[in-house]
Amino acid sequence: MNISKILLILTLLIMSSCNQDKKESNSQDKFAEEPHSFAQPNKAYIKHLKLDIKVDFDTQIISGTATYDIENNDSDEIILDSKYLDIVSVTADGKDTEFSLGKFDQQLGQALNIKIQKGTKQIAVTYNTTKDTEAVQWLNPQQTADKKYPFLFTQGQAILTRSWIPIQDSPQIKITYEANVQVPKHLMAVMSAENPKTKTTDGLYHFAMKQSIPAYLIALAVGDIEYKAISNRTGVYAEKSMLDKVHNEFSDMEKMVSAAEKLYGPYAWEQFDVLVLPPSFPFGGMENPRLTFATPTVIAGDKSLTSLVAHELAHSWSGNLVTNATWNDFWLNEGFTVYFEMRIMEAVYGKERGDMLALISRQDLNDELENLEDTPDATKLKLDLKGHNPDDSMNSIAYDKGYLFLRTLEEKVGREKFDAFIKTYFKVHEFSTMTTEKFVDYLNKNLLEKNNITFNTDEWIYKSGIPANQAIITSDKFKNVESKLAQFISTGNFDKEVTKDWTPQEWVHFVRNFPKTMTADQMLVLDKELNLTNSTNSYIQMVWYEQALNQNYHGNNVDKKIEEFLTQVGRRWYVETLFKAFKRNNRMDDALKVYEKARPNYHSVTVKTIDDLLGYKAK
Repeated sequence: MNISKILLILTLLIMSSCNQDKKESNSQDKFAEEPHSFAQPNKAYIKHLKLDIKVDFDTQIISGTATYDIENNDSDEIILDSKYLDIVSVTADGKDTEFSLGKFDQQLGQALNIKIQKGTKQIAVTYNTTKDTEAVQWLNPQQTADKKYPFLFTQGQAILTRSWIPIQDSPQIKITYEANVQVPKHLMAVMSAENPKTKTTDGLYHFAMKQSIPAYLIALAVGDIEYKAISNRTGVYAEKSMLDKVHNEFSDMEKMVSAAEKLYGPYAWEQFDVLVLPPSFPFGGMENPRLTFATPTVIAGDKSLTSLVAHELAHSWSGNLVTNATWNDFWLNEGFTVYFEMRIMEAVYGKERGDMLALISRQDLNDELENLEDTPDATKLKLDLKGHNPDDSMNSIAYDKGYLFLRTLEEKVGREKFDAFIKTYFKVHEFSTMTTEKFVDYLNKNLLEKNNITFNTDEWIYKSGIPANQAIITSDKFKNVESKLAQFISTGNFDKEVTKDWTPQEWVHFVRNFPKTMTADQMLVLDKELNLTNSTNSYIQMVWYEQALNQNYHGNNVDKKIEEFLTQVGRRWYVETLFKAFKRNNRMDDALKVYEKARPNYHSVTVKTIDDLLGYKAK
């Protein structure tokens, strides 16, 4: 063999080896493809954030510098997500570097492209928020409980953190962070991190989150708030006038944490506190680690709506500890969390309470399936949200179909085996991310095949609707409620004495199950007897007001109460439910009149939803 042939063979072998190495490298990419972030983390990604910012209520601007430790895989650039931010300057390892903003996308914002060297270890971005920043809501004193000082809070889920911090805004990119935050001296700052228990004298606060979390869990609130401990690792923050009420309402928090640990292992975040925000907060709760944000609508005075606290606590395992890798896998966060929430509530308050909550979850799922009957693909657990806002997936399918799948699976394999499986699942995958496909593989190997069990997992996850082998949920108390309602429909009489021991869940079930033939006159009889229009429980108010709109009921000044409710409460679930009822019952003129008054009080998350629902165009 001559020398030229030998060289040719060697060249081909080297090329083959390089191609094989490239294939192996690509197949071992650490991060999944992410349709909702411009970041390309397999080239370069952030590991740690140091935030130095000032909160200015006069200008309503957060300004400062975000400094990142990065991991660079021989790339000459790193890409962050940015939306509605004023980028002032960027450095790489302390020296000014080139940067550019990509084409603006209404959902995703812009790519912030930063030039780096292969050896770059740190970048820093100096920036300001703007009036369009979506994550931050600035509240004037009149929008707070005490009406004395302004308030600020952020809401990052799903992809809004990029609008107050330039960041790689993907759930699969987990980072640790620290922060120095300057606020007015009379206010307190708190974050999803180690928090102060009292105000500082200079308005400067220092924070550290030592466990790695995704960007959507970075949260900040600033206001005239105080802290009150429940146990050595649980407590509440609230405005002064609310503090004792909140403390009493959430006094079972330590019991919940202990019950959760007995089920699925140690609580990994040291502290579990809850901050009750002003009423414009768009969600029931947000599971920011160490500091859950909560709506004041759950302060009912009787602990009847505290399943929300159990839900956010459950996220400390499902979501915060083991996180969906992309928003297509969102059900992995919420389905597990609803299941865990039900188990916590059952452990603390008994099986009957758990069954009622589970049945309400099942009814919510029925309503969602009806809403989505024209878009059956949206009823799959595993979604394809490319080109869509991931916020679109935050509905009852992820939560309640996900829960029903897991409850059905539990009944199939037995609770003891299922609990052991979930406990191990959380431990094995702690502080990591999970795709649906990876979960299915783990489920098959570690539960189903191990116990020689056949289960239609793929049908539950990848197909539309609800499989036939679903768990059947019943409640004796709800059956009693249904009999009382049927008796009223047939006789026209209702004795309120039968309701004296009803829980709010029974009241909700009673009202939600009014027949479609229910008349406004029948509503008036019930209202005179039960005064439902003036209920002080927000959940009962919401379902009663929806029925008033459905039945064209105007008695007991209910229209005014609905308007008051919608202008005072910003919780998106409640608000959307009622505006949908306005629209469904051909009362768009009334809806728009109310919305004009209410809209300035809502967070951008709620505003976007209701703008789209009503076809509203801001003037």
